[in-house]
Amino acid sequence: MARDYYEILGITRNANQEDVKRAYRRLARKYHPDVNKEPGAEETFKEINRAYEVLSEPEIRARYDRFGEAGVGGAATAGAAGFQDFADMGGFADIFESFFGGFGGGMGTAARRRGPTRGDDLRLDLKLDFTEAIFGGEKEIKIGHLETCSTCNGSGAKPGTRPRTCSTCSGSGQVRRATRTPFGSFTQVSTCPTCSGTGEMIEDRCEVCGGSGQKQETKKLKINIPAGVDNGTRLRVSGEGDAGQRGGPPGDLYVYLFVNEHATFRRDGINILSNLKVSYLQAILGCKLNVTTVDGQVELEIPAGTQPGTVLTLENHGVPRLGNPVSRGDHLITVNVEIPTRLKPEERELIAKLAEIRGETVNRGGIEGFLGGLFRG
Repeated sequence: MARDYYEILGITRNANQEDVKRAYRRLARKYHPDVNKEPGAEETFKEINRAYEVLSEPEIRARYDRFGEAGVGGAATAGAAGFQDFADMGGFADIFESFFGGFGGGMGTAARRRGPTRGDDLRLDLKLDFTEAIFGGEKEIKIGHLETCSTCNGSGAKPGTRPRTCSTCSGSGQVRRATRTPFGSFTQVSTCPTCSGTGEMIEDRCEVCGGSGQKQETKKLKINIPAGVDNGTRLRVSGEGDAGQRGGPPGDLYVYLFVNEHATFRRDGINILSNLKVSYLQAILGCKLNVTTVDGQVELEIPAGTQPGTVLTLENHGVPRLGNPVSRGDHLITVNVEIPTRLKPEERELIAKLAEIRGETVNRGGIEGFLGGLFRG
């Protein structure tokens, strides 16, 4: 007895037309004889085609649902109608393209391969120092890329000779093979294995490039690093990738930037962060100190009574905005107050007197409570 067509496609009887098409595409890819060499695959493929032929046509499917196989005995002779539906599937050509690298429109693919081809893009990872990323500037780099062979001008042929038409594909860049199916013969179009789709063969290869038309070269470049770049910033250097083939344009070079950490500074967007240690007396009385910034030494005022953890701001000493270097972030400085652990006798005496004046209670032989009270007060 013939198998149920719904069972063959693995769908239910209430499946819509999209479900039918989807199931057919999945199974056709799996069991096509040119892909599946297992015993019985060809017979299974024929069953799948027969099931799709019946279930993809609403009128034939209705007869099948009502009368079974007896109601669609002549469906296989529908021929043109059944085959026409493949063109409307929006996927049948894709099936064969996944098998053979092209179906129907293969000639256009070969023509594109024989024409000019753009070169590949290249990537270079470049490390920058902290200040290089902030202020930018010119940077010299070395890259290895493919350049058009100057000996053969990219033809791949020995000087004085030239490529000849491929004898396998007669210059088309493609070979054809007929495949029989239950619906007739399909023509399989694939890239010519002899010339790799170029349509030409090189008998006398260029000794410099070995017939490739290209050679690997190391080149020095100077690139401009914009001010304000950060980790992951990508720069595009046009035309510095691999050379194109058959007169095609070169690819581009993409430079990815990575910034080294700084011993003192940290970065938060366009702001720079750092810490500053001051003595407890400087914090109490206030002072002016020279602090290090990316712009060099800058005078910073520590207000009297500055508390530990206070953040002081040096405006416009941060990172330039990428694309607008005139605008800069700030340098934010966190003040850390150093509390001495040992004092000279005369220092202890003076602090003890100060504690008496302030009415502070201090530990015998220690000043931690007093100093803590000063910063809290």
